[in-house]
Amino acid sequence: MAKDYSQHFKKPSIKKARKRVKDNTKTIDFSTCANIEGFGDGKTYKIQTYGCQGNEADGEKIKGILESLKFTEADTLEDADLILLNTCAIRENAENRVFGELGRLKQYKRNNPELILGVCGCMAQEENVVERILNKFQYVDLVFGTHNIYKLPQYLENVLFQKERVIEVFSEEGAIVENIPKLRDNAKKAWVNIMYGCDEFCTYCIVPYTRGKERSREPKHIISEIKDLIKEGYQEVTLLGQNVNSYGRDFTDKTYRFAQLLSDLNKLDIPRIRFTTSHPKDFDSETIDVLARGGNLMPYIHLPVQSGSTEVLKRMNRKYTRESYIALVDEIKEKIPSVSLTTDIIVGFPGETEAQFQETLSLVETCQFEGAFTFVFSKRSGTPAANYEDKTPLKEKKDRLHRLNNIINDGYLRGTKRFEGKTVKVLVDGHSKNDKNILAGYTEHNKLVNFKGDSSQIGEIVNVKITEAKTWFMLGEQQ
Repeated sequence: MAKDYSQHFKKPSIKKARKRVKDNTKTIDFSTCANIEGFGDGKTYKIQTYGCQGNEADGEKIKGILESLKFTEADTLEDADLILLNTCAIRENAENRVFGELGRLKQYKRNNPELILGVCGCMAQEENVVERILNKFQYVDLVFGTHNIYKLPQYLENVLFQKERVIEVFSEEGAIVENIPKLRDNAKKAWVNIMYGCDEFCTYCIVPYTRGKERSREPKHIISEIKDLIKEGYQEVTLLGQNVNSYGRDFTDKTYRFAQLLSDLNKLDIPRIRFTTSHPKDFDSETIDVLARGGNLMPYIHLPVQSGSTEVLKRMNRKYTRESYIALVDEIKEKIPSVSLTTDIIVGFPGETEAQFQETLSLVETCQFEGAFTFVFSKRSGTPAANYEDKTPLKEKKDRLHRLNNIINDGYLRGTKRFEGKTVKVLVDGHSKNDKNILAGYTEHNKLVNFKGDSSQIGEIVNVKITEAKTWFMLGEQQ
């Protein structure tokens, strides 16, 4: 049953979310704007996060805020006084999962009318999603988006004490909020946002509308955060951005780009630095030269191509060609010979012909990827591609995906086979899911390794000799 409360609404607008202006990005200090009082004392929460690393990083911030309010994490959803679904909007099936979960959670509200149920993240930034929640899920108490996580304390106060239903989503370019507390999910590997938003407007993608304009954090804040992580014993940091290669392009007071940031981080005393995600149009030679220095800069690059056809790339608004992408890969492999390269590919984009799909297959063979995330095109409401004529039957799209994955799987195996008989450095994540006597972790090239070892080594970097390479992982013996 929905609570009897007043309503506090500010709904998203995709029209407003499209706008981009040249105004300087506002920086907000969370510690000066949030009323952190312990009104969560004695209450429990549970967060379910869907989607990418950016969503995971947001989830860590939400947990940090809740813990600062004295909430404690519940063991199960049934035990929680507050449930938040931290959502992804990149594909339709991700949204369907969330709506299905909201339907399931209705019973929890019946059993506990005081339960606060909320939706946040990228789905909350979509007009059609919020309208659906308002009309069909009236028992949802709280909806907020990607730009206003820092206002969560205020929203919870309104729901708890003012008995308001809060729907507040900012359709704006976004600010940068520093000093939000974080409760990290891993004690040795950390996500660190270096920028937010996206200005690329690929025709299939909803992210520029849900995450706002590109806005870069000040280098001093990034470096300070990583130095704090070093003091806490972290072994690996992954730099996050929708397009990390465009980092710093929005600065008006200095020339400081992604290559300079990597160069500065290369000097820090932390074993591993990774980054995601890259955009081929902005991946410059200076960045490659810095990565070639090695050290704590890992020899692994995820470089989404999406299609091997220049014609399809143009319709996608990717702003590079098949030829320029291959030239970039050649430069990367020339300067970083040991690099492990992975990618993203969409099949069945509206208008894609069999000949254009064959161009994708041949590009995969040319670039020798060691893995890929592959998807059938998913129509996203509000994006240009949602209105493109699409005559290719779903059966044919699935067949293309199957043919592509056969080649991609060969690349996965080729990528692990090259390490057979070699000793690699593995950052131990924990135990294998199938055997508590087996440890599991990732190499510098982002390959999963299983080997016998002691639990005390979890969180450490150890040497492992690879004895057998499988398609998805490697087996080894600790040295």
